[in-house]
Amino acid sequence: MDLSTLASGLDTIWVVLTAAMILLMEGGFALLEAGFVRQKNAVSIIMKVFVDIAFGALVFFFIGFAFMHGKDISGLIGTSGFMLGGDLSHIDLTISHDTFWLFQCAFVIAVISIVSGAVAERINFHAYILYTIAMTGLIYPIAGHWVWSTGGWLGKLGMIDFAGSAVIHALGGFAALAAALFIGPRIGKFADNGTPNIVPPSNLPLASVGAFILWFGWFGFNSGSTLSATNATIGHIAVTTMLSAAAGGATCILFTMFRYRKADPPMVINGSLAGLVGITAGCAFVSDIVAILIGAVCGIAMVFATEFLESKRIDDPVGAFAVHGVSGSIGTLAIGLFAKPELTAGYGQGYSGLFYGGGWSLLGVQTLGLITVSVWGFGLTWLAFKLIKKIVPVRVSRDEELVGLDVGIHGVPAYSQDDDFIELTKLKNSRG
Repeated sequence: MDLSTLASGLDTIWVVLTAAMILLMEGGFALLEAGFVRQKNAVSIIMKVFVDIAFGALVFFFIGFAFMHGKDISGLIGTSGFMLGGDLSHIDLTISHDTFWLFQCAFVIAVISIVSGAVAERINFHAYILYTIAMTGLIYPIAGHWVWSTGGWLGKLGMIDFAGSAVIHALGGFAALAAALFIGPRIGKFADNGTPNIVPPSNLPLASVGAFILWFGWFGFNSGSTLSATNATIGHIAVTTMLSAAAGGATCILFTMFRYRKADPPMVINGSLAGLVGITAGCAFVSDIVAILIGAVCGIAMVFATEFLESKRIDDPVGAFAVHGVSGSIGTLAIGLFAKPELTAGYGQGYSGLFYGGGWSLLGVQTLGLITVSVWGFGLTWLAFKLIKKIVPVRVSRDEELVGLDVGIHGVPAYSQDDDFIELTKLKNSRG
């Protein structure tokens, strides 16, 4: 066995294992969101996660991968690779196209899971399936093509997004914002005068376990994006990932103690996730100290973003926009400020951030890319729901929402209690 064959085998094992770590994050999303919502809607969260995985993988296999990584047309969209067939010779890696598809599939499933939380407790299950098809087959793949594919126009301009602060998190976060705006707040979330009512989470220990699983999976998310087991930067990527997440959590603990006089558990959970989101774009390209700074800024910004949404009567039950949209934006722009030329040079780029003598060029490209991807995610999501509304209702009925989606839509409670079945019987009787 020659060295190239051995390296290819090691790279394949590495990418498959990190893809599996990213897929395990779906368990984290499930637990996090089920813990944040009310008990009567826990099963609906789990069912949406299964939609993310099942429909997301199939749609990405049939069309999404081709649009994202297929042979390019004018930097806008791919045209080969449907069902992993056709000309994919431009994808020059040490791993097979099958292996590369698996890793990319894990990413697309994560994107749709971001939107899931923003519409929790009130979206029609049929509408969610249709939106999942739109996101995994069209919205995300085209944005990803612009930045990550061979020939994508934003990539050609020099945009850097190592593991997806923009392509995954900003896009998913702004799509979540559009979805939350389109579907409207939950019944009773806001008083008539606009004051937000507290909707207590059903199980914060469950949510925290979900966050820990996401934190674990993020090492696959970021380090796996090297696509190589022998890449010397894997250790540095893991360290910046850890430090940014820790800084996001620590900052939220201290900041909420100062602001609310008590450390706020949901904010602390989301603060750690905000740090992870923020470092995703630059995990390979910034120093350890900068990673801590990014995490800290993202943690504080997440708190303010959460409060801002509530002041505008926008209901985002799990903080999808505050965590992913805001922190993804900060992380994307941070590269334009803090990218170290010796670190980017390892990936054949050699770009420098503003504070490392690179001038305004990289920051300008990062800003353009962020705005483009965010507007695309928001606009196409709004359009998708407008079209879906012509086919099926986007929101569940009032009775179904009050009873809970578990019983009202799926016909089974998360926890077997006699009261749940009494409510189910009442709902069935009311339907005749």
